[in-house]
Amino acid sequence: METKRILVVDDDELIRKFLLDFFVDLKFEVVTAENGTDALRKFAPDSFDIVISDLMMPDMTGIELLKELMIKDKNILFFLITGYPTLETAVEAIKNGAYDYIVKPFNLEDLRIKVERAIMTRQLKSSLKNVSGILWALIISVPIWIILGIILGFVWKH
Repeated sequence: METKRILVVDDDELIRKFLLDFFVDLKFEVVTAENGTDALRKFAPDSFDIVISDLMMPDMTGIELLKELMIKDKNILFFLITGYPTLETAVEAIKNGAYDYIVKPFNLEDLRIKVERAIMTRQLKSSLKNVSGILWALIISVPIWIILGIILGFVWKH
């Protein structure tokens, strides 16, 4: 199984270190960023499976970061964490593509489950796309093979 990569973005060094240690212990590869600008500098499409970001940061909000990252990679799983939850920010985050909105203080076991579920959901969607593509190929190719068989049978007899 391939190592999953997480980008942790928080202006609080203790939270960055805490999440870094937690996810490294779970065998994730973790990169940290101290703010949105730093995160944008470290981010490249398809380079991370998950981004976990604080909402309130000095240079840009987590929602602004979310919008920027979604332009670069629509498939990123983005978790927004905040100690200042409001219904408006929760709705805005989800509307802009956040996978989940988590309120501080959060339970690490709950966070682990949410992250693993997000990764599993994305893998299942990817598998379904592959199966769907194979199914469509079969649906299209079977009639062609039947017609080819009829033509070959006709040619063979004559």
